[in-house]
Amino acid sequence: MYIGWILFGIIMLASLAVSQMLKSKFNKYSRIPLASGMTGRDVAEKMLHENGIYDVKVVSTGGMLTDHYNPSNKTVNLSEGVYSSNSVAAAAVAAHECGHAVQHAHAYGPLKMRSALVPVVSFASSWVTWVILAGIIFIQSFPALIWIGIGLFAMTTIFSFITLPVEINASQRALAWLNTAGVTNTSNHDMAKDALKWAAYTYVIAAIGSLATLLYYIMIALGGRRN
Repeated sequence: MYIGWILFGIIMLASLAVSQMLKSKFNKYSRIPLASGMTGRDVAEKMLHENGIYDVKVVSTGGMLTDHYNPSNKTVNLSEGVYSSNSVAAAAVAAHECGHAVQHAHAYGPLKMRSALVPVVSFASSWVTWVILAGIIFIQSFPALIWIGIGLFAMTTIFSFITLPVEINASQRALAWLNTAGVTNTSNHDMAKDALKWAAYTYVIAAIGSLATLLYYIMIALGGRRN
């Protein structure tokens, strides 16, 4: 059990470090304007249209780093700091989210798989904490309960790992297009690449943390069975 807590501590520290570095990178690159003066909205619309996508809307949403693509209503949602900003960071984020729209248009396999899992993961996330808690309490009298909870949590872990290729591929599409479209140049392309790299690290840490938690629950269940 002590090993589990040490592992959680390491992952938590790594998550905080990556989160702080991500904010630092975006704050830095948000102060560097594109030579073209294009805003996040301009970049998004240009990338969509150059990929033959005209049925996806680019809209502004509140918050910081709340940018996302919604396949259900075909909208690229850009946070206020990205939508109207003409910075390198805004261009990178906008292109990344449009990368998801391109994935959707091309029926990219991992994205289809992740979308199919959304309702299952939503259900699992709603119940997993309570089921595992009840399973720990009744581990002696009803040991199967904690395994049901572990099964539910496993779905969220699988979702985290399926998310990795989806996010990495969206960034690859974004960076390739930013370069070929001339939105970024030799002086700032590496900045866009750096920003998206640190954003990807957050998903890696989340997946590792989910796997570690899953293994910890399994250790509890096996320990309870031996007792």
